[in-house]
Amino acid sequence: MLPRGAIQYRERAKQLRDYSGLQFGNITPTDIDGLIEYHNKAYIIIELKFKDAILPAGQRLALERMTDDLSKAQKDAICIIGAHTVEPNQDIDVANAIVVEYRWRMNWQLPRQHYNIREFIELFLSKVVER
Repeated sequence: MLPRGAIQYRERAKQLRDYSGLQFGNITPTDIDGLIEYHNKAYIIIELKFKDAILPAGQRLALERMTDDLSKAQKDAICIIGAHTVEPNQDIDVANAIVVEYRWRMNWQLPRQHYNIREFIELFLSKVVER
C-alpha cells in the first residue's frame, strides 16, 4: 500500500486531457494541481509552474475568482503558485516547490521570504486557521 498522497495510478496520471471540445467563447477548462479542504475551515489551492513560466491570464483569473469566492463564503482561502525545476521524466515533490506568489484576502502577494509549499501551508494554518 502506498503512502497517502503518493502517486497511485502512474499510467493514468500520464494521460493528457484534451479540452478542445469544451470551448465556450474564448473560455476552456483549466486544471488545478492541488486542493486541500482543511477541516471545514479553509481551502488551499495549489498551482505549479516550471521555473519562471507565466500563469496564463485566464487561469490566473479563474484561480483568483475561486479563491475570492471561497473567502466571501466565510472560509479562509489561499491560492499558492509554486515553481519547480523538475524535468518531465521525474516526479515533482510538490511540498518542496518554491512559493513564488499567492492570493489571499483578495490580493496577489509575493512571499516576504523564501518558502517551500509545505512551509507556507504550515504558516498559513498556524496563523489563520488554528487561532
